[in-house]
Amino acid sequence: MAESKAPGIFAFDMDAKAEENPDFPILTFDNSPYPDEMLTYSDIVIKGCRLARALEKMGVGRGDTFSLVMRNHPEMIIGMYAASALSAVMVPIDPRSKGEKLSFQIKNSGSKAVIFSAEFMESMEEALANLNEVKTVGVMYREDFGVPVSTAYPSLNEILEGPQATGFSPEAHSENDPFMIIYTSGTTGDPKGVRLRNDRLGAYALLAQLVWQYTPEDKLYTGLSLTHGNAHAVTLTPALVLSIPAVISRRFTKSRIWDICRTHGCTTFSLLGGMMMGIYSEPVKPDDADNPVRKVISAGTPRGIWEAFEKRFDLKIHEWYAAVEGGFAHNPPAEGPVGSFGKPLDGLIEMKVVHEDDSECNPGEMGELISRMMTGETKVEYHGNEKASEEKTRGGWLRSGDIVHTDEDGWYYFDFRKGGGLRRQGDFIMPEYVEGIIAEHPDITDICVYGIPAETGAPGESDLVAAVVSAEGGELDIQSIFDTCIKGLERNSVPSYIQVVIEIPKTASEKNLDRLLKEDFNPDDSNVFKFEDFN
Repeated sequence: MAESKAPGIFAFDMDAKAEENPDFPILTFDNSPYPDEMLTYSDIVIKGCRLARALEKMGVGRGDTFSLVMRNHPEMIIGMYAASALSAVMVPIDPRSKGEKLSFQIKNSGSKAVIFSAEFMESMEEALANLNEVKTVGVMYREDFGVPVSTAYPSLNEILEGPQATGFSPEAHSENDPFMIIYTSGTTGDPKGVRLRNDRLGAYALLAQLVWQYTPEDKLYTGLSLTHGNAHAVTLTPALVLSIPAVISRRFTKSRIWDICRTHGCTTFSLLGGMMMGIYSEPVKPDDADNPVRKVISAGTPRGIWEAFEKRFDLKIHEWYAAVEGGFAHNPPAEGPVGSFGKPLDGLIEMKVVHEDDSECNPGEMGELISRMMTGETKVEYHGNEKASEEKTRGGWLRSGDIVHTDEDGWYYFDFRKGGGLRRQGDFIMPEYVEGIIAEHPDITDICVYGIPAETGAPGESDLVAAVVSAEGGELDIQSIFDTCIKGLERNSVPSYIQVVIEIPKTASEKNLDRLLKEDFNPDDSNVFKFEDFN
């Protein structure tokens, strides 16, 4: 077995894998209806070296950051190799980000360069217009994007198919070096970039073996974005490090997920709660249980369909809870009660539920979930934000911002997100951000965005309602309002409903009283319009 020149460093671990088994088809990228793409260990190394040298020519080196904006494509993994080989830091940005949110992440991360897919050419050119110091290393093209090759930027396709590039030395690399910055959803303002170090990869592999209990006979699947910590922790890193093949879709598809798993023989996949309800809401088929999946690793399974989902699709649910900042609990199949996200790992993590004054809550009493490592320091590093980093681990405990409770036996249950953020399909969304986009519509004079319990039934999740007031007091063009949302927001932030009202009720200090709007909300009323009916 080939040994890594620097164990725990992604690039050198991949070098060892490529030396041992160069042509092993480790990752398959599902691009339906277009042909799948395969990635071998040899592909990762050869193309990763080419990209690393291209980045190097652009001035990206040790400790420097570069952003990557695309859906789930092989180039995302090649970018990871390049970052690791250079001891640089990759910033995978959710390609749904637009406008100021996109610009903020590139600028805040200190990115010296960007790589993006032509699919997002328009939004990237808008962002880069105000970031004159940021260089474009390459633009990735696919025929199905329908975007012509631009001579204004280097072609990533040509870089990756170019001349052979020399490899890298393991000298000066450390498991403590930062490897990636993953941005949070931004529940209390701008997103925060969490700096992840090389040693996180080993922790993910250990989880895969001890907690998820993957075996060499497994085949993994995910449709979650590789800009999300879940996809890295549950699918990508375990696959690459443990040589367990995986299938990755460009985006999540509830209607094709079983066909994908059948075609590729996938035995397990990862979901967030709202996605599970989407799958369950598909029409019942006689072959629903005829699939190779034995286990779904889920975060936020709706309690009302938990057992029915297992029975209908003949599988088991392994529920878990974590955040990119840290903390971990899980509920293995048939061990804990339905509805619980589990208990922390024995001997590794301590958890408790506390009031505002940090006094511990009794079973059944809701409070904030806090956790800490039982050995070593509990630490979070937000990029460029030392104050937020210190506050996140105040008193040596990781402050989750999630309101939960326990039962008499110590099992944990999620209730809701602390503060103003709304959780939707795993993302936390600030109403003010959505309001800012809709407010740009010329026919709207006032707006209030709030949440109602998600139709999916996923615990702690919300559907978004935008209550709007017409500038002229007349009829509004509802289609144009939804179009404004689609243009200015990532899809997960687009409201499920538009509620047209005469005025937004307010407090004496001019704060919106969304409580009154919620009381008046009825999806069947003539002044309420559903997104699905217009798109």
